[in-house]
Amino acid sequence: MRFPSILALFVLCTGGTFLPPNCLRAEPAPEEVHVVKDIAYKSGDALTDYEKSRCKLDLYLPASGDHFPALVWFHGGGLTGGTKDADSTKEICRRFARAGIAVAAVNYRLSPKATYPAYLDDSAAAFAWVKTHAAEQHINPARVFVGGHSAGGYLAFMLGLDARWLKPYDMAPSAIAGLIPVSGQVMTHYTVREERGIKDHNVISADEAAPINHLHKDTPPFLILYADKDMPARREESMYLAAALRATGNPRVQQLQIDDRTHGSIAGNMVHPGDPAAEAILHFIANPAAAPKP
Repeated sequence: MRFPSILALFVLCTGGTFLPPNCLRAEPAPEEVHVVKDIAYKSGDALTDYEKSRCKLDLYLPASGDHFPALVWFHGGGLTGGTKDADSTKEICRRFARAGIAVAAVNYRLSPKATYPAYLDDSAAAFAWVKTHAAEQHINPARVFVGGHSAGGYLAFMLGLDARWLKPYDMAPSAIAGLIPVSGQVMTHYTVREERGIKDHNVISADEAAPINHLHKDTPPFLILYADKDMPARREESMYLAAALRATGNPRVQQLQIDDRTHGSIAGNMVHPGDPAAEAILHFIANPAAAPKP
């Protein structure tokens, strides 16, 4: 069984002209999407019962075609909630699968039942599973992207910036084709701070658990998305990280503010045809090195 494969310019903070390739459709066609549920991406006798129940992903595969790109997608929920089975997450996955992109919707362990760095290890394990099993799912192993919304954006940031998490799986961030954090936190995540006894969300820190503390110029390509009406400081954090990455000499950082969106609707509206965040993601996956003309 074989499974498939938009077209609009969008504004980023780099220069150049983007010509979208023909491998992705301009709008999702009304095709069925093949879904494989509850794949365990971790195995072994050492797993806890919580890992066995939580460390699963769903694969959303295009209905036809072959050798398509993949997006490993981490849901939001503040690292304390959320699920791949939420209707909003399922619709986002179907939207991209209909456009020719395989999507792996990932569950990971949540705080306080599991604490830092459990959810980062889970994220790395999920990516490694998709990368390792890409060919048998008709996925191009060289084109496996990582993205997520809110807490999922934080996880995407960390996988792409801090090599510690993929190293146990004999991989490095360079194995990621591109990173798509949507409204992700770039300081130490507030839930990690709570785990450490800091209950006041206004107390900001940037230690080893902060994406901003792992800047360098040799990252995978980035598309950093955020809303004009995002949660307090989230827009500014995203803009700061993009600027700080460029200051290292990193040439592969793109960013886009989505106007008339909140922290929730920047992801929720992706399911609508022509949504600028979804269009930006599709163009980035088609050619992560492209630099659209402002």
